[in-house]
Amino acid sequence: MQLSKTKQLSLGLQHVLAMYAGAVVVPLLVGSALGLTAAQLTYLIAIDIMMCGVATILQVWKKKFSGIGLPVVLGCTFTAVGPMIAIGNTYGIPAIYGAILTAGLFVILIGSFFSRLVRLFPPVVTGAVVLIIGVTLVPVAMNDIAGGQGSADYGSMTNLMLGFGTLAVILILFRFGKGFLKSIAILSGIIIGTVVAGFMGMVDFSAVGEASWFHLPQVFYFGTPEFHLIPILTMMLVVTVGLVEATGVYFALGDITDKKVEGDDLKRGYRAEGIAIILGGLVNAFPYTTYSQNVGLVQLSGVKSNQIIYIAGGMLILLGLVPKIGAITIAIPTPVLGGAMLAMFGMVIAYGIKMLSRVDFSDQRNLMIVAISVGMGLGVTVVPEMFAIVPENLKVITESGIVMGSTTAIVLNFIYHIGDMGYMKSRKKVETPIGEQVTE
Repeated sequence: MQLSKTKQLSLGLQHVLAMYAGAVVVPLLVGSALGLTAAQLTYLIAIDIMMCGVATILQVWKKKFSGIGLPVVLGCTFTAVGPMIAIGNTYGIPAIYGAILTAGLFVILIGSFFSRLVRLFPPVVTGAVVLIIGVTLVPVAMNDIAGGQGSADYGSMTNLMLGFGTLAVILILFRFGKGFLKSIAILSGIIIGTVVAGFMGMVDFSAVGEASWFHLPQVFYFGTPEFHLIPILTMMLVVTVGLVEATGVYFALGDITDKKVEGDDLKRGYRAEGIAIILGGLVNAFPYTTYSQNVGLVQLSGVKSNQIIYIAGGMLILLGLVPKIGAITIAIPTPVLGGAMLAMFGMVIAYGIKMLSRVDFSDQRNLMIVAISVGMGLGVTVVPEMFAIVPENLKVITESGIVMGSTTAIVLNFIYHIGDMGYMKSRKKVETPIGEQVTE
């Protein structure tokens, strides 16, 4: 189906709004914790948004060396927030970017090796990983519906009505909308929710007036990078976590778009992320990873075209270059975003279940793999303080439900199936993550 330019722009904007809050929150949290000035914080947010667009285009643009070629959107990784704050407070801001640049190179170098681990990701693992990603992100959406964790009016009736009202609009449009209207249900819900919030006095456009009209990236804005061993090792761990998350997203998108994801595809995808991390580090942006909410959006809208993602990437670059435009999206109330995120994260969960429907659950081992990995992912998300005794550098792993759950699924699958004769014969016959059999 050929879409008009207006419809393509609307779908691209929908992807931007889906990931924008997360992309802004990361530099906002890190910048505030490191005591940056208003001007420095403005630069950090704008440059991160711009580089999210660059990173997205690099990933969608499939080339011989890099690019997964799937409708994937990249944004700042939440996994890096704690480590970057710790590095900045201990070693200084230049050390953050020395670690980021080194970690980006590390991702490029290990891309080939990591892609060979595809045998560790049969349907029982990839389905569980996608399910875990959705399950562990739902609390983020629920907190936003309540007004945002730590907000003064957290859980107020006004916030709840606005958040669930936005969700209701999305559900109604998805049920009764036809064609294009149905595909932009998320965008329409956000717009209608924001308009209603405006009448309630909950929309603040002051940031628009304060933002500048034009803004260019500067190489090493925060000074020449410094290289220290502990920050570098920490950031390498962070980006490795990102690769595990990305792998699950790649397989989910490959399944949604009916494209088989193989080792070479993974290799190009990892390399694109590494290149994006290096480019971001040069202009003092942050590490990037695939955004799961946009996977849910692809499934909800039913529009799987890479062209839409190119448009979204271009919009992000424009928003970064013109902060005043970008500031408009910051005005969207948190409960409205929360309502939209609940629909998108819920769709990620549903798609994980769909991927697991291909698994043979008459085999008790597969039941145990899913049970324990999902339980571990959800448990760590709900009770992260249980690993308070763990060294600070390892908390990037132990406090992430996605990482703990995904690692559990991979390890259990290896333990339970390595002795299986059918598994050992995989050199001849390999079960791909989308459930097909191919002969090597």
